[in-house]
Amino acid sequence: MTAMTEQEMLKELEQFDTPSITNVVATYPANPLCLGLYNPWTENWYTDASIRCMYPEIGPRVGYAVTCVYSVPDPNYNRLTFMDVIDALAASPQPAILVFEQKFPPEMAAKAGLAGEVMTTAMQAVGCIGAISNGPSRDIDAMRPMGFQYLLGGVTAGHGEMAVQAVNVPVSVGGMDVAPGELIHMDENGAVKFPADRLADVLTNVKALLDDEQVRLDAIRNAKTAAEVRAAFAGQAYGGDESEAE
Repeated sequence: MTAMTEQEMLKELEQFDTPSITNVVATYPANPLCLGLYNPWTENWYTDASIRCMYPEIGPRVGYAVTCVYSVPDPNYNRLTFMDVIDALAASPQPAILVFEQKFPPEMAAKAGLAGEVMTTAMQAVGCIGAISNGPSRDIDAMRPMGFQYLLGGVTAGHGEMAVQAVNVPVSVGGMDVAPGELIHMDENGAVKFPADRLADVLTNVKALLDDEQVRLDAIRNAKTAAEVRAAFAGQAYGGDESEAE
């Protein structure tokens, strides 16, 4: 059988939901199908409840992280603009996902509707398929037909003057620490990151994990007694053994 190309693997990974990806990345370290890439509780490798998916109907998206930081203009620093973000997206392996950390003062943070239709159209033109931010954006209805996925801290209608403070640096967004070039899997459940060189491992293991899970689900659905349910969970985390996944 011919080996899958990188692009084929990325596309196939979009057939799985983000919780399934977290299961093989780190959630159940005792499971042989879990890669154990991070300590699941102490490391910031997936997003928390502070951000939400704007377009659940789009489904999962997978891409390479490009990062930037936005805040209010600094009179002592004006070297970067949105065009530098566009250049970084264009230079990234494709497809790209922009992870932009908003560092506005607390009194402005919930009002900075940063990315709208124009910015998003420009991002999409250079291969970006989605974005994640700890703050709000705007033009949500206008962007809906674009097929561009957003995970955001919220939605608001406007903003004041703002500026790019850094491009392709480590950022922290929604409880997830992201470095440029890491792979991001995102859907209505949130987002998870993992090293790009583990793409094939993640894809192989998530397929095997879901095959195993389907056998268990079939057994549970056919169960008529508590004993049969218990038997279906034998050797699994919910059965009192930490070796398995949801």
